[in-house]
Amino acid sequence: MDALDKKILMILQDQARISMTELGKSVALSQPAVTERVKRMEEKGIIDHYRTVVSREKIHKSIMAYILFHTKSCDPFVTHCKQTPDVLELHRISGQYNFLVKIVSETLQTLESLINALGVYGDSTTLIVLSSPIEYISITPDDQEV
Repeated sequence: MDALDKKILMILQDQARISMTELGKSVALSQPAVTERVKRMEEKGIIDHYRTVVSREKIHKSIMAYILFHTKSCDPFVTHCKQTPDVLELHRISGQYNFLVKIVSETLQTLESLINALGVYGDSTTLIVLSSPIEYISITPDDQEV
């Protein structure tokens, strides 16, 4: 991966719907040349997929929380989380807790219901997000070849 690929990645992380023509202009390449670079990064798995960022407030999911969770029933817990639409992320972590769950909810009452439903699998600590001064930061590639 060279400096141009890195620049392309940074632009795509901020503007995934940019046209290949505009992307090419941004990095001083022709449309076919930039398209080939993007295709090559997709084939290598550097670009995994493209995603739309949805405004939680606009779809009435303004409450966001992280739940530190400890369970001895990992597989049933993971299955439950996969089937719960308001679970956005689930991470296996080390330390006192073995999972970190990111949840969105309409109200504190619906959040409480989600936490209660998780409670059958173990113990948790809930951290409610008050604000997010930094969100959706682009990943900067390092200087190693991929």
